[in-house]
Amino acid sequence: MKSNSKSACASALKRRILSMEIVPGQLLDETALSQEFGISRTPLREVIQRLCGEGYLSSQENRGAKVASMDISTMRHFFQAAPMIYASIARLAAERSTAAQIDTLKSVQQQYRKSIAADHVQETAMLNYRFHQVIGEMAESPYLMPSLDRLLIDHTRIGRVFYQNNNPSDRHRIAQAADQHDQMIEAFAKNEPSQAVQLTLEHWELSRHQMEQFVSPDPLPFELAEDHRENQNAI
Repeated sequence: MKSNSKSACASALKRRILSMEIVPGQLLDETALSQEFGISRTPLREVIQRLCGEGYLSSQENRGAKVASMDISTMRHFFQAAPMIYASIARLAAERSTAAQIDTLKSVQQQYRKSIAADHVQETAMLNYRFHQVIGEMAESPYLMPSLDRLLIDHTRIGRVFYQNNNPSDRHRIAQAADQHDQMIEAFAKNEPSQAVQLTLEHWELSRHQMEQFVSPDPLPFELAEDHRENQNAI
């Protein structure tokens, strides 16, 4: 039962982080999580250590764990690393993909397009996560997969902004992204590594110039927030 509770806790935290239900930089309330999932602090900390290792959380000495940041520094590193890693994975996927894997990718893409049409932002972001995860599985690289898993955390959280259909420009970018997915599937099916890489790089161009929109500063530490309110009251 305890193992199931730990697994449920880990899955819930991942889902809440990816959906931005728990915002970047937010400190975890370990007491509340222990009560919610019926586990003591020791197994909870084992879950937290695991999620820190996977990149969902980061630990702070004497302050507990917080959700991985999406500040300007993090986003710069993300957009520098993502094209290189995704392009390498795309090349391997085009060389190694099987017919069954292509069928899986097509199925995810169909759901992805339906979600876009229904304007379900979070569902679209999660299906985009799955689309790129399947490509990673096609690449079969034990060295690149951990990097992909880490990138997909921020990639999915970025999707909460990217897939918001607020104006014609947004709709155009989203339509381009969906079309590029279809073209990538075709390149994988035809075993065309160069084409897959080119499409992957073009795919990233859609969001690279929007980096500042994806930045989410960490919340103020509690004590600083209290000081800030007191100063405002004094004014």
